[in-house]
Amino acid sequence: MAEIQNPNQQGGGGGQDFRSLYGFMIVFVLMIAAFYIFEPKKPQQQPEPSQQKAQTAQSSAATAPSPATTSAPSPATTTAAATHTVPAANTVQATSESETVVENELYRITFTNRGAAVKSWVLKKYKDDSQKKLLDLVNPDAAAKFGLPLSLWAYDAGLKGRLNSALYAPSSTGTLSTPGTLSFDYSYGGLTVRKTFHFDASYVIGADVSVTQNGAPVTALLAWPSGLGDQTTLQGYAAATVDTSESGKNDQIAAKKVAGGDTLHGSFDYAGVSDLYFGAIFMPDTPSDTSLVTLHESLPIPKNPAHPDPGAVDQAPLLGAAIGANSGPLSTRLFVGPKLLDLLESIHTPGGENLEHIVSFGWSGWIAKPMLLVLRFFVSHGIPNWGWAILVLTFILNLAMLPTRFMMMKSSLKMQRIQPQIEAIKAKYSKYKTTDPRRQDMNKEMFDLQRKEGVNMFGGCLPMLLQYPLLWGFYRMLEYAIELRQAHWLWLPDLSAPDALHVLPIFVIVSMFLSQFFTPSPGMDQNQQRMMAFMMPVVFGVMMWNIGSGVALYWAGSNLLGVAQQMVMNRTSMGREMRAIAVKRAAKKAGKAIAARR
Repeated sequence: MAEIQNPNQQGGGGGQDFRSLYGFMIVFVLMIAAFYIFEPKKPQQQPEPSQQKAQTAQSSAATAPSPATTSAPSPATTTAAATHTVPAANTVQATSESETVVENELYRITFTNRGAAVKSWVLKKYKDDSQKKLLDLVNPDAAAKFGLPLSLWAYDAGLKGRLNSALYAPSSTGTLSTPGTLSFDYSYGGLTVRKTFHFDASYVIGADVSVTQNGAPVTALLAWPSGLGDQTTLQGYAAATVDTSESGKNDQIAAKKVAGGDTLHGSFDYAGVSDLYFGAIFMPDTPSDTSLVTLHESLPIPKNPAHPDPGAVDQAPLLGAAIGANSGPLSTRLFVGPKLLDLLESIHTPGGENLEHIVSFGWSGWIAKPMLLVLRFFVSHGIPNWGWAILVLTFILNLAMLPTRFMMMKSSLKMQRIQPQIEAIKAKYSKYKTTDPRRQDMNKEMFDLQRKEGVNMFGGCLPMLLQYPLLWGFYRMLEYAIELRQAHWLWLPDLSAPDALHVLPIFVIVSMFLSQFFTPSPGMDQNQQRMMAFMMPVVFGVMMWNIGSGVALYWAGSNLLGVAQQMVMNRTSMGREMRAIAVKRAAKKAGKAIAARR
C-alpha cells in the first residue's frame, strides 16, 4: 500500500508533482463514488391502452358475481359471463383458515390457505441479523401491508382483494415432506382459481396458476410483492434491485428507477427481486408469453432498529415483482435463496440462462469474481477462516506488486538525480510571466532532459494505478459475497459490516503515517510533507470508518506489508542513495534559509 501514499517519489518537482497528487486523490474519490451510481434505467413498456381496458374489464367482471344475481350468461364476452349464477355444487372453498408446512434440508415454508400464499419462508442455513434466529425471507411488516409472497396481483383492486382473501381448499394440511405437491382450489360465483406448487430438495420450487371467470382466462399474476426478510436497514432496502434477463440480456433495475405498476412485455428468461445476499427469481416455462409487473412501495422503518422510535423513521423503498402469462395459465419455477455463485450457476432457465448475473460486481467483475473464487479456494483448502484468507490473499497481491515498487523507486531516484538541472531550467525562465510564450520553451527543455536521462514522470504512479482496481474489486466482492455475511474473525462478528470498535480504521491511520515516515521524500515542500504525513492517513482512515471490515482488513494488512517492504527497500543501494540526496538537499535548503535571514 505504500505506493498509494507516495506519489511524491516522482521527484522533488514541487508544484507539478503536488498537482499530480491532487489529481490522483480526486480520481480515487470519484471512482469510489461511482460504486453508488447505477446503470441507466431499462426502457419500460406501458400496457397498451386497449389491453389495459380489456384487463380492467375482465377484473371488474370477476368482482361482479353474487349469489343473488340471475342474469343469463353470454358466451360472447367475459363481462356478460361474469353475471351468470354458478350452481352451489360448483363452489369450492374452505370453511376455516389452516396452514401447511413444506420442509426439506434447505427451507421450511409455511403456507396459509387464506389467499393460498406464504406466511413464512425460513432458510435453515442462514441466520437473521441477530445471529440467534434462522432467517425468514418473508418481510413481516411489508407483507402485512402489501401482500404475502405467492399471492396474486391483478390490475383491478377488487379482484386482487378477493383472490388474496378467499379461503382456498388445500390438498394437504399439517407437514408435507419433499418431494411433493401442494394444491389450493377456490371456486365461487364463476371465479375459479387453482394454484399448484411442486417441491424437491433444492431452493427451486415449481408453480402453476390458473384463474378463470366462467371458463374465460382472467389476468392475474403470481407475485413476490413485499421485499425480502433480511432487509432491516435503509441501506439494505436501497440495495434491492429488480433483476431480469430478457432475450439473453441481463439487467438490474435499481430501486430509484423502478416504477410501481409498470408492465413490461418481453421474452423473460427470468425476472424477480433481490438484495445484496438473497433473491426471489421467477423462471417462466414459456418466456415469450410472459408479462412482468414491477412493484415499488414505500415502507416506514425505524432509523435505529435496535431502539425503535416512532418519531424517528425513514421511508425505505420496497421492491416487488409479479409475473404472468399473456394468455392462459401460468407455469413457472421460482428460486428463493442465497446468492451463492456456484449455486446460481447450477440453476438454468428453459432458455439455458443461469442466474449468475443476479450477483452484480459491476464493471469490476473481471477482478472481483476471481478474488472471490481464490478466497473460497483458500477457505476450503486449509484456511478455515475468511478473515485469514483475506490476509493471505493480501500478502500474495502485495508480493506480486513488489516489482512495481522497485520500478517506482527507480523512477523516483532518476528524478532526484536530475532535480538540480530541473531547478536550473526553472530559474532560467523565472523572470518570465506564466503567460509568456517562452514558458513553453521551459517545459520543452524539461521534457527533453527527462527523455535524455530516461526518466518517466509517470513511472511512480503505476503501483497506485494497480492498487485502485484491486481495491475496487475487493470492495465489490465483499459487498456482494454472501460467504462473508456474518463471517467471524477475531473481534469482528461480520466481515461484511463495519468494525464496530473502529480498531481497523485506527490501524489504517497509524500504518499510513508510518509508511510516510519510512518513505524517503527528498526535495518535497514542508507543506506537502505535512499533508502526506497527516492529512492522507486521516482521509483514508475516515473512509474506512464505515466501510465493510473485510475491506478495512485488506487495507490494513496491505499497509503493514507496505511498511515492512519500504524498510527493506531503504536498506538497498537505491534506498541509501535516496536518503543521501534527501539529507544533502535538506542541508542546502537550511543553508539558504539561514542566509536569507541574515
